[in-house]
Amino acid sequence: MRTGLWIGLLGCLWLLNSNSATAQNDKSVSLPQLITGKKGASDTLRNNLDDSDQKDLPDIFRSWFHIKSKPGNDSVTNKPEISVVPAIGYTLVSKLALVLSGNVAFRRAPQSRISTVVASASYTQNKQFIIPVQTTVWSKNNDYVFVGDYRFYKYPESTYGLGSNSDIRAEDPMSFSFARFYETALRHVSGNWYAGIGYAVDTYWNISHEGALNGTLSDYERYGMRSHSLASGFTVNALHDSRDNSINPQKGWYGSMQYRINPQWLGSTNGWQSLILDFRKYVPFPANSHNVLAFWSYNWLILHGNPPYLNLPSSSWDPNSATGRGYIQGRFRGAQMVYLESEYRFRITHNGLLGGVLFANAETLTAQPGTHFQRIQPAIGPGLRLKLNKVSHTNIAIDYGFGRQGSKGLFIDVGEVF
Repeated sequence: MRTGLWIGLLGCLWLLNSNSATAQNDKSVSLPQLITGKKGASDTLRNNLDDSDQKDLPDIFRSWFHIKSKPGNDSVTNKPEISVVPAIGYTLVSKLALVLSGNVAFRRAPQSRISTVVASASYTQNKQFIIPVQTTVWSKNNDYVFVGDYRFYKYPESTYGLGSNSDIRAEDPMSFSFARFYETALRHVSGNWYAGIGYAVDTYWNISHEGALNGTLSDYERYGMRSHSLASGFTVNALHDSRDNSINPQKGWYGSMQYRINPQWLGSTNGWQSLILDFRKYVPFPANSHNVLAFWSYNWLILHGNPPYLNLPSSSWDPNSATGRGYIQGRFRGAQMVYLESEYRFRITHNGLLGGVLFANAETLTAQPGTHFQRIQPAIGPGLRLKLNKVSHTNIAIDYGFGRQGSKGLFIDVGEVF
């Protein structure tokens, strides 16, 4: 889960003393952010433009406190590099959050890519308890990469009904516990192409709800209430990634496909199948500048069967909790989800310390399986970027989004939304 802005005195001290190789792995990432190009490619994340005069927040802190910079060479070896940072965060669904975050970076062999284990523990103002653990382990010769995503949530969160015509006044406060186990193995095929298979389990328990606040029968009650549900199945995955930098791309494109089948003989509450198609394109604009036009299409489709309610496609329940800026997590839910977003990213200061974005997105969902797509729900907003790490081009992202029916809010995070 994207847990928000990492700040705090100890966090600043950690940034000042961490080397560049560790700093570029300080963010929890999912499969779309893990493969950065051809087999055996360098782990460096610099782009082709001259960044010799660039500044980031650690540079500013060093200048304030007269601290000399450490060498920025990649020093990750088979000896694990461990970093831990306490922080606070903020999202619409969590409000303020206290976070303890850490990572481990290492190489299986001198020429292998950097493997990582990223974990955090959060407790939020809304009494949510969140533990995500994500792993990326490369084989010694980079022929294989093994990706894991393990989570535990104790998670109060409202639902608002099915379909993109749902009314915000039909809010139904829910509470549940959630655990996830995903493991995927991908094999290099050719060039920027990878393919593989995986196993995925999502389980929800202690599910409860208060009922729609407007006094109507909620869609959750109509769909079928459960106190527990399990989705257990196999995935087939294909991936292409030609981005120059998976954290903050300047050019290239990314495409992924995940087909998931959840048979009852594997323990699933219901048998169902889904397909996720994720496409992203990045274009320098103007050409040969640091400004970028970015485009994203995320399509999450139930192909067959009736998943448990909480397994249905929903805004901000993609792997990075990134869809639907301008709306709270879970605002829209349904059997089919089509999502489009575009963003213009530009520098404000020449040294790259401060930048800005303008974004617009739109989503449409069906309600029950087999029904038609409903109203397109748009959102727009501006944002600021503060350079957190000039080597990895990692920014602190501060966005304010405006949606329909009075939806609006502040979104603070580390790294770009997509």
